[in-house]
Amino acid sequence: MATHKLLLLPGDGIGPEVMGQVEQIVSWFGKQGLASFEIEKGLVGGAAYDAHKQAISEGDMKLAEAADAVLFGAVGGPKWADVPYQHRPEAGLLRLRKDLGLFANLRPAICYPALASASSLKPEVVEGLDILIVRELTGGVYFGEPKEIVTLEDGQKRGVDTQLYTTGEIERICRVAFELARTRRNKVSSAEKHNVMKTGVLWKQTVTALHAAEYKDVELEHVLADNCAMQLVRWPKQYDVIVCDNLFGDILSDVAAMLTGSLGMLPSASLGAEDPATGKRKALYEPVHGSAPDIAGKGLANPIAMIGSFAMALRYSFNAGEAADRLEGAIADVLGSGTRTKDIAAPGANAVSTSEMGQAIIGALEARG
Repeated sequence: MATHKLLLLPGDGIGPEVMGQVEQIVSWFGKQGLASFEIEKGLVGGAAYDAHKQAISEGDMKLAEAADAVLFGAVGGPKWADVPYQHRPEAGLLRLRKDLGLFANLRPAICYPALASASSLKPEVVEGLDILIVRELTGGVYFGEPKEIVTLEDGQKRGVDTQLYTTGEIERICRVAFELARTRRNKVSSAEKHNVMKTGVLWKQTVTALHAAEYKDVELEHVLADNCAMQLVRWPKQYDVIVCDNLFGDILSDVAAMLTGSLGMLPSASLGAEDPATGKRKALYEPVHGSAPDIAGKGLANPIAMIGSFAMALRYSFNAGEAADRLEGAIADVLGSGTRTKDIAAPGANAVSTSEMGQAIIGALEARG
């Protein structure tokens, strides 16, 4: 059995609490002989700044480079509000994405039937929802140059952010979307703003050409990003795979997140290019939720998004689809039994703690044989 190198970066706030539950599940898989892991641990975000005066140390970056996958918790909090901009907690995550070349962010939005009533939308709108947002992660306005605030001759200030995309960047993210659609319901919705943005024009042209050349078997539709946001709230089940740039992907994935009832439910994967020699990809897996400093240390955090992120690692990094199915099935079993953390519990209902939810999922794993 191959041993997989796994780097754990718990981070700040509730990150260490939810990561602790994943550690127990990783250990369970090892004890059952279902997978073998070599685990390293490091610091990121505010925790790294406190220790090293930077959002991630060079040593931990080397560990990330050497790992088969990185599990990332969450970063940030009011404690680090005044640190220098280049050392802010979020800079650690941005560096991981950039240096590891993690250009493809996969954010599934799945509404378990047992949680349909937890969404702010009508149950019939979200029950059975299963969509995947594929977000380009290393280009666009977040990384484009110039990026600056300058003082003009009349004393006014001007802020500049630059949106940049090349055909190669667009093609590689859209290939990921088309390939994933082939394993799902075979439909891709490409979201951009070609009506007002030149990068949107290039995006639509490039996706159209790639589809015609390589993916005619996959249904393709083009949708303006603002309309896509509206449609996600109106009737989200019309979508299968949505592919978009960095900025729109950031926004649309958060809209999709709330369809499921809680940010605490949603995992994500960030993948790099496939190594031609080994077939492996650099990868980082993280929950969509933030560090939630207001509940940190209280045992209230929902660990399902973090545990679901490990399930994605099993699927995309370790070629362990059956183990991923088993873990995701155990999560569904626990939710179906009525077990809830506070964020997804009905008003007035008893809620379990972070650790109790983790133990319930391990129990469900064992019950599955």
